[in-house]
Amino acid sequence: MPTRIEIGIDSNNPEQLAVFWADALGYAVGDLDDAAVYLDLIPPRPDLPVVYLQRVPDPKTVKARVHLDLYEVDAPAKIASLLARGATLLGAPQTGSQGGWWQVLADPEGNEFCVCDAT
Repeated sequence: MPTRIEIGIDSNNPEQLAVFWADALGYAVGDLDDAAVYLDLIPPRPDLPVVYLQRVPDPKTVKARVHLDLYEVDAPAKIASLLARGATLLGAPQTGSQGGWWQVLADPEGNEFCVCDAT
């Protein structure tokens, strides 16, 4: 049986950042827990991982060692949509040895992620 995974994203303001990530992933925003620390994003299907935001007091200061790659059939449209919602481009698009490409971005709190061309 495969291992279940959940993906945690540190955030100074989970309620605000949840809206960005829910849109980016096609998830729904869940409820903030009673301790006001964790906010789940609910996947559209039960076989997809849960993503949650964890309230932390300190701002992001260094590059993350783990990040999400979002594979999109219309990557340019997805990038434009995310930029309109507060994402930032980090550098130029990159190309791989197999001809694919990806763009590194940061969410509104500076967490890095990639949008990858899925065509």
